[in-house]
Amino acid sequence: MIVEKDDTMPVRTGEDVVRVRQEVRNRSIAAGFSLVDQTKIVTAASEVARNTIDYGGGGTLRLLVLRDGVKRGVRLVFEDKGPGIPDVKLALSDGYTTGNGLGLGLGGARRLSNEFEVHSVAGQGTKITLARWK
Repeated sequence: MIVEKDDTMPVRTGEDVVRVRQEVRNRSIAAGFSLVDQTKIVTAASEVARNTIDYGGGGTLRLLVLRDGVKRGVRLVFEDKGPGIPDVKLALSDGYTTGNGLGLGLGGARRLSNEFEVHSVAGQGTKITLARWK
């Protein structure tokens, strides 16, 4: 697998969420994604970025554009040093929320992605990796 582009950006404010959405859209266009696939990864990125701020206290996004043979992809790695997710399976279930939302964010992001992984340690933070491939 070849990494064509690899950047890191902060995810700490609402303005950062807007920048995340813009950069993910730009990278997905550059990777040749259809409008539908662009929308899917941008929506997933937006959900996870918002959670990074709301529940993780802010963090970073590593944004990669990848090539694997003829396939091109965009991989997003969100990391925070927040309290962690006590029960990842429960957090991924639709309707579960610890906030005021609908409880569709993480599960929805997972459904919009071709790859989705959550690694969380109580008191140390959370790392969410997702990718979409063309």
